[in-house]
Amino acid sequence: MFFPYFYFDPTMLILIPGVIIALWAQMRVQSNFSKYSRVPSRSGISASDMAREILASQGIYNVRVEQVRGTLTDHYDPTAQALRLSDSVGNSNSLAALAVAAHEAGHVLQHKDGYAPLMLRNAAVPVINIGSNLAIPLFIIGLIFSWQPLVQIGILLFSLVVLFSLITLPVEFNASRRAMAILETDGYLTQDELPGAKKVLSAAAMTYVASALSAILNLLRLLIISGAGRRDD
Repeated sequence: MFFPYFYFDPTMLILIPGVIIALWAQMRVQSNFSKYSRVPSRSGISASDMAREILASQGIYNVRVEQVRGTLTDHYDPTAQALRLSDSVGNSNSLAALAVAAHEAGHVLQHKDGYAPLMLRNAAVPVINIGSNLAIPLFIIGLIFSWQPLVQIGILLFSLVVLFSLITLPVEFNASRRAMAILETDGYLTQDELPGAKKVLSAAAMTYVASALSAILNLLRLLIISGAGRRDD
């Protein structure tokens, strides 16, 4: 039967590199964020106040800077026009907090500039939400009933998830580059403080690389299983 084959076949070994890198990236994020959260910046400005200053300096007054619960739940929501900073970031003046806030402000600046990868990613979100929820169920149902069109639809939907993860990479890397430039040029961090902020942002970027790799490996596994299913037929 295809159902147990899907869950317990040797192709699961393909996913191991992605799992290892994802765990390593997550540990690196937590380690660097924890370390530099304990190092206050010499400027003394809070992450929330800095974010507001950055937006104002660019003539952006329609984006609210809000606080959201959780740890590392910071994000920019273009639909609500809100830059949301987590409890551990918003009121902090640490190197880690300023780095994270500057990164999210970088996303706001991308939106203002019409940065193409961000616009493409935002436009794709509704489709990706559907695809990520339906891809695997449709794939499994197609395998169970030996209906290749459904299997192919599942693969196609998951391919869109992979594409989304790849589009996310330039968006995140560009936001971090913008953040580092702002932190240096606008004097929020001194030259000897910048490396700490860069480590925080570099570690965060690796989580997106790990996510993209995991998605690619999962797609490869689906393709292999699909091929095996056709041969069994």
